[in-house]
Amino acid sequence: MNPSFTDSSVPADVDLSQYGWTPALDDVFADHRRAGLVPARIMRVHRGSCDAITEHGPVRAAIPARHAADPLAAPCTGDWAALRPGRDPELAAVLPRHSAIVRSSASRTSHGQVLAANIDTVVIAVSLAAPLNAARLERFIALAWSSGAQPLVVLTKADQAADADAAHAEVGALAPGVGIVATSAATGHNLDVLTALLGDGTTVLLGPSGAGKSTLGNALLGEELLDTGMVREQDGKGRHTTVRRELVRLPGGGVLIDTPGLRAISLHDATDSLEQVFAEIEQLAEGCRFGDCAHDAEPGCAVQAAIQAGDLARRRLDSYRKLQRETAWQASRTDARLRDERVNRQRSITSHLRATYKFRDRQL
Repeated sequence: MNPSFTDSSVPADVDLSQYGWTPALDDVFADHRRAGLVPARIMRVHRGSCDAITEHGPVRAAIPARHAADPLAAPCTGDWAALRPGRDPELAAVLPRHSAIVRSSASRTSHGQVLAANIDTVVIAVSLAAPLNAARLERFIALAWSSGAQPLVVLTKADQAADADAAHAEVGALAPGVGIVATSAATGHNLDVLTALLGDGTTVLLGPSGAGKSTLGNALLGEELLDTGMVREQDGKGRHTTVRRELVRLPGGGVLIDTPGLRAISLHDATDSLEQVFAEIEQLAEGCRFGDCAHDAEPGCAVQAAIQAGDLARRRLDSYRKLQRETAWQASRTDARLRDERVNRQRSITSHLRATYKFRDRQL
């Protein structure tokens, strides 16, 4: 294969297991291999092409327009793909994903947008140098749980924290069942702990701009491969120095996907993940007198009783309800789109049949 781009950090001959290739994937790829295709993992996606790593080294491959028809199935960073080798490599197929970060598209199509695929750990970066945005963190955790991967909250800039222990406790109350690690890229605090937690799988970095994702990524990589930028002191916000999703190898094993800072996080198909994010509310609801309790003014509501007793913050219930409404609305948009697509498909079939019958009748 003649690669169309070069990457000095990638050797000419590659062991794809270092990028996450498994025997199970080898079985899935068997038919593609018999067809003369080669396996590759997508490192970056451009308009109409992608950078990928193959057994023979890095390559830039064209992405045929048909692969962009469905945004949810379009190739993205982290995907395993089958490439057609040659002087002008081309993507032939995307292998099934075992996990994917999907957020709702900002367009009116109700399609989801895939941010990263085949990930094992979702690292949510939260800066200790800025005030905690509880609602935003809840959204990120819901996004992570819905991916099928394991969320992990990493508190960055611990060296700048006013009270790291208090911040750790505050985040813990918002993230039941999620691991939390406080780190500092400047001092190296807990970077060894984080590296051990990530293991040799695929990790994606999520968080708002200014949270220190790229700085954290560079600390894990041991070199300045990811772009970083300055953060405003007054609000802790930064510029989007990462402009595209990019996959790189970690020196201790595994791979890392850096992503641009996310300002808008609209959930897509996240009903089950909300139950995990707000696990304490779900647990309290089991003690309500009525099974269909709306946790409003019903008698015997265990959730309202917990709020009155100070055991549950009202903001937490309000956030849960808001995300439930948003998820239900998104689901209704998706259902309407699928219904319209079925109707249009049926109309197309009917039209084709009518044209066929007319042609047949003219031949008689």
